[in-house]
Amino acid sequence: MSDRSTNAAASVEPAIADVDAATRRLMAALDALESAVERRREADRDENELASRIQALGADRSRLADELDNSLVKTRKLERTNREIAEKLDTAIGTIRAVLDGEEKTR
Repeated sequence: MSDRSTNAAASVEPAIADVDAATRRLMAALDALESAVERRREADRDENELASRIQALGADRSRLADELDNSLVKTRKLERTNREIAEKLDTAIGTIRAVLDGEEKTR
């Protein structure tokens, strides 16, 4: 019986060592998995932040495009008004010269 217990103890030790080794491998694999999950979460956060920034830039671009369009409309209107005023001034200057020339001829 003592030989049996010695043989049993001898066969249990390698089994315990195998279980310990398997446990260490499992723990290492779980640690690696946890690290991978954390990296993925960080990448997802970065991706979401980038998507938010891109959306904000798109909104800014649309707003700026609208402002530019409005500015162009105002600029064209001012140019048109400026031409009309210049024409009226030219007409007024011509009229004043004609009146002044008429007075000089009557003197």
